[in-house]
Amino acid sequence: MTTQEIRSAYLKFFANRGHVIIPRANLVPKEDATTLFTGSGMQPMIPYLLGAKHPSGTRLTDSQVCFRADDIDEVGDNRHTTSFEMLGNWSLGDYFKKEQIHWIFEFLTEVVKLDPNKLYVTAFIGAPGYDIPKDTEAAEIWQELFRKQGIDADVADLGSEADGYNRGMKAGERIFYYDGSKNWWSRNGGPETTPVGDPCGPDSEMFFRLDDSPHTDDEQRQWGEHCHPNCDCGRFIEIGNNVFMAYRKEAEGRFVLLEKPNIDHGAGLERLAAAAINDPDMFKISLLWPIIKQLERLSGKDYAAEQLPMRIIADHLRAATWLAVDGVVPSNTAQGYVMRRFIRRAIRQAHALGLRDNFVHEVIPVIADSYRDAFPEVTEREVEVINILVIEEKQFRSTLERGLREFEKQSLVLQKDDGTYSSQIPAATKPLEPGVTPKSSGYLGKFSVLTGDMMFKLFDTHGFPVELSKEEAQRRGMKIATDADKIYTELMNEQRIRSRTATTGQFKGGLADHSEMSTKYHTATHLMYKALRIVLGDHVIQRGSNITPERLRFDFSHSGKMTPEQIKHVEDIVNAQIGKDWPMGFREEKTAGVLGKVLGAFGDRYGDLVKIYTVGDPDGEHYSREICGGPHVDHTGVLAEGGKRFRIKKEESSSAGVRRIKAVLE
Repeated sequence: MTTQEIRSAYLKFFANRGHVIIPRANLVPKEDATTLFTGSGMQPMIPYLLGAKHPSGTRLTDSQVCFRADDIDEVGDNRHTTSFEMLGNWSLGDYFKKEQIHWIFEFLTEVVKLDPNKLYVTAFIGAPGYDIPKDTEAAEIWQELFRKQGIDADVADLGSEADGYNRGMKAGERIFYYDGSKNWWSRNGGPETTPVGDPCGPDSEMFFRLDDSPHTDDEQRQWGEHCHPNCDCGRFIEIGNNVFMAYRKEAEGRFVLLEKPNIDHGAGLERLAAAAINDPDMFKISLLWPIIKQLERLSGKDYAAEQLPMRIIADHLRAATWLAVDGVVPSNTAQGYVMRRFIRRAIRQAHALGLRDNFVHEVIPVIADSYRDAFPEVTEREVEVINILVIEEKQFRSTLERGLREFEKQSLVLQKDDGTYSSQIPAATKPLEPGVTPKSSGYLGKFSVLTGDMMFKLFDTHGFPVELSKEEAQRRGMKIATDADKIYTELMNEQRIRSRTATTGQFKGGLADHSEMSTKYHTATHLMYKALRIVLGDHVIQRGSNITPERLRFDFSHSGKMTPEQIKHVEDIVNAQIGKDWPMGFREEKTAGVLGKVLGAFGDRYGDLVKIYTVGDPDGEHYSREICGGPHVDHTGVLAEGGKRFRIKKEESSSAGVRRIKAVLE
């Protein structure tokens, strides 16, 4: 089965068992300020797992696009990506362990048709200190299912991951008990660190063996004497996890059973697809292989010889595409900074691959086409996504060329009159590296160490990111000085003080609080958003907002600087709407009936119902209608209390293709 077929079959499988297919959540969490990105399939479901009622019922399923920037350094091997999909199904107090294990085994073996002889599972070993028993129920259900396939599934206690390495696994063993570090789910680790008041419980992970040899003691030794399903040798790949959320932690570390336990299941689509084609290289699956083939065509090189750069480019551009689809644009803060780093890393790898001309515009359509049926928003926003990434590519290519030349220059060793040897940076003076033959003058070799001074100069003078300096050093076999980060940070802090560019906080979405003034500014933002579209055009889309009691800040898509006349026109429209004293109110409406007819933020995704705020009468005369969660004033006239008027204090560039307005009521 192709990756796309597996996704479709999974959703259909659970829909046929009473589950409602829900839309994916945005990659930028709207209600969780503690994290930059949606990093797991269950993250958007936490409120419902904690007890809130889901509008679609108690049986749910979806395919959630996720993003984990922490995995950036892992990309390049055969099984790690930073962007991925999680196939999920949930029972919110409905069915439980027996149904879930039976269904997922049926899906894996009868729908995807994985060989059950290559499946291995884990269960929770128990926590006697907390009166939590070993999950023998899950193990027995798995044993019975394997037995029906003619497979004797022996059970073994492994305990911790370290214990697993010490013991290894024996022939015939297929079900393994691990401790809370591996087989317990909570929002914060094992039973001992589970937050008080949280639902939690044991889980049962599923692994696929990627090699084809039979499971014997002799075969075991060829992978290492102590191989086990949770080790990192590459022999096993985790394809899913069933969380049996049966407990709640109370005060003093006591765990009580929930009256209605939950099921939270997640399966990595890309890994499941790799298992389906029985290939340890996840980049061979149908969502990633077309990108690799396009890179082969563009570069004229073979994947077999250039796996590392092609894997990094494929992963990073796919991740950047998804971020752009969900409204992120490259910048120097928060999500935009991460996105910029990914694009630049991809371009650096493309440069090493020989792709010296702009190429992103030829890769994005291949990525978009892979998601055409399941996520139409990718193809709908394809042109804008290409524009965003191409602008960043063009800007960085000149920086890259300049930075690489300077890197080469700074790494040269020059002989000095006093017999020592120096790079172009005086602070880097050092004896000649061992193995380099001295000459009377001039070029002698290359430094073997990247210093903090070098990293700072490359960034401060040439805009070369410090992450790329480190990667470039590694590419050239250079070591990184132990104090490099410390020196770099000190120099950057000194530079900030000198240039007075220090800032008091990163851009954050939403309201700082729900005070009266923040509420007024939030309402003013609605009025200004519509005014901007009236004055500049319908291409204006909200890219972000930050509301405090002192002012509003609003980012929007627009390519050029606003003229003084345009700014005044927007101010006049907003003040006119304040003067009309429009009533403000909201009501929930069906999403399908309002999308495209009301305003919203670019990249947002919604459930079946959305809250619509209307300035005016929603069924009669009104100024604007917008998807929003609130809060707002009851009528627009209160914005003029005390004789205040709406003023735009600054209009400036936020990032490529995005403008920023700061405005006040004064």
